[in-house]
Amino acid sequence: QEQLVESGGGLVQPGGSLILSCAAYGTSSSVRYATNWYRQAPGKERELVATITTLGSISVVDQVKGRFTIAEDTINQIVYLQMNDLKPEDTATYYCSAEGTGGPEVGYRRVKIWGQGTLVTVSS
Repeated sequence: QEQLVESGGGLVQPGGSLILSCAAYGTSSSVRYATNWYRQAPGKERELVATITTLGSISVVDQVKGRFTIAEDTINQIVYLQMNDLKPEDTATYYCSAEGTGGPEVGYRRVKIWGQGTLVTVSS
């Protein structure tokens, strides 16, 4: 069973930077086609932040465009979220998720797994 583990969160001042990492462990019968970063602030719903696909395309939501970027270390199969010019409203637990197509045991349906999250706090 494949598992995702996020790391890199912490406390930073406004205007600071952090790099979050998402690493995969174990094996899976599914075929991954995308990795996403989400975030969820206390009392708020989870929201998509960025996506990178196995075809090399990337996307970043408007709220963080120009400040955040997503990239992949293809050798070690780690997906990063580079966060610059952090603002207090960026405070949230950040999660990575992997999307893929399952094997015959799930009828080749879409599958999605999640990491446990890493907390980012932006405060003076």
